[in-house]
Amino acid sequence: MQFSGGKRRKLKLAGDQRSACYPHSLQFYLQPPTENVSLMEFENLAIDRVKLLKAVENLGVSYVKGTEQYQSKLEAEIRKLKFSYRENLEDEYEPRRRDHISHFILRLAYCQSEDLRRWFIQQEMDLLRFRFNILPKDKIQDFLRDSHLHFEAISNEEKELRSADLVASSPSLNERVVESVYKIPFADALDLFRGRKVYLEDGFAYVPLKDIVAIVLNEFRTKLSKALALTARTLPAVQSDERLQPLLKHLSHSYTGQDYSTQGSTGKISLDQIDSLCAKSFPPCMRQLHKALRDNHHLRHGGRMQYGLFLKGIGLTLEQALQFWKQEFIRGKMDPDKFDKGYSYNIRHSFGKEGKRTDYTPFSCLKIILNNPPGQGDYHGCPFRHSDPELLRQKLQSYKIPPAGISQILDLVKGTHYQVACQKYFEITHNIEDCGFSLNHPNQFFVESQRILSGGKDMKKESTQPETPQPKPSVQKTKDASSALASLTSSLDMEMEGLEEYFTE
Repeated sequence: MQFSGGKRRKLKLAGDQRSACYPHSLQFYLQPPTENVSLMEFENLAIDRVKLLKAVENLGVSYVKGTEQYQSKLEAEIRKLKFSYRENLEDEYEPRRRDHISHFILRLAYCQSEDLRRWFIQQEMDLLRFRFNILPKDKIQDFLRDSHLHFEAISNEEKELRSADLVASSPSLNERVVESVYKIPFADALDLFRGRKVYLEDGFAYVPLKDIVAIVLNEFRTKLSKALALTARTLPAVQSDERLQPLLKHLSHSYTGQDYSTQGSTGKISLDQIDSLCAKSFPPCMRQLHKALRDNHHLRHGGRMQYGLFLKGIGLTLEQALQFWKQEFIRGKMDPDKFDKGYSYNIRHSFGKEGKRTDYTPFSCLKIILNNPPGQGDYHGCPFRHSDPELLRQKLQSYKIPPAGISQILDLVKGTHYQVACQKYFEITHNIEDCGFSLNHPNQFFVESQRILSGGKDMKKESTQPETPQPKPSVQKTKDASSALASLTSSLDMEMEGLEEYFTE
């Protein structure tokens, strides 16, 4: 795959050639793409793939995999992001091409650590399972052959001959064997053998169609794991390309949702409302910071960064922010002149009125979870990620979460699904079964809470704005490709470095 700063040159292929490139809606990604791809398309495909895999993760935790609700919601996400998912759809070349290229882009970003590789493999396996389960039965043999899986379905005569043994050995079969059965080398069916779910004879496993997905996923996991190890080995050569290095560096933990730096609600809330809004519509991370500020009349710089930008995002104006922080800090016996000299400049800076005039954005969930963990005396961070389980339990009890809900949340935390745990907290506190969105941002929590509490009338404009990547890169067709991604690096690093400098006491 080659990259250019200009417009990608479209490949003009005849109908048969297009079908030959991508014969199925799913694949094992055995061959890397070879066409030219512009940097702009490279970035857009990468972001869309990250969105898809995060949706796969969230749905896999929120619903039972394979159920009708899970299938329908995942299909809607795939369709929205314009990736391939079904056979026999018209004009599937472009969705399948996007799927192919974006997978290989994310290999570059997610091969960099064991945790990233593990997460990437799991989400790609779940995506493949979904696609395989809706693959028409008459296409399965062709897909296996194209994926270099030499599993042949046995004849009807062989099936009848072993019918009783197959039914007795395979829980997925009823009294009669009516579906295809595949003859597979024993070593490829160890998972089924371990669970005593397959019939063995002469070194071969006879696997029914319903169980073949386990074999396919095991093969896919093995191949993808090896491919990621090889990619990691060659990564230094790729990272030496200054056009790609900054994007790949930040892609694995980038926020791809709505930009909450500017809201139509600016100035719509008053300082007197903050306490009541905190109890009703603040996520736990911000409730924790607000309580610490009210109790101690002070927050260290990490807490001021996280909470100050959140308040800015929900509608606090610069004048309100100055008044809010000054009133609280003075209650803590701070001299007003000291606040004006040491802190008011910092607040104006965060609103883009001082220094580099950068309009800083509120922190996303990923930034809070992955960056700047809290130390002793700090109150910032994510309670689901950074709190001791017993302290988290006590905190949830103080929020009047019922015992069953606390158990659900703690189970999600134990599985490291911190954002889904916060989403479950949202559903419990708002008394809804399914919030209908994937929670990725504290300000998203506030906007959706206000929308529900107000009957869907207020905050509607903000909640339905099109999603924009954050931070937004300034890649332009007329600029050199190198300077374009250099500006991306600058905008990503500036967000943390600038605030660290000006919020430090």
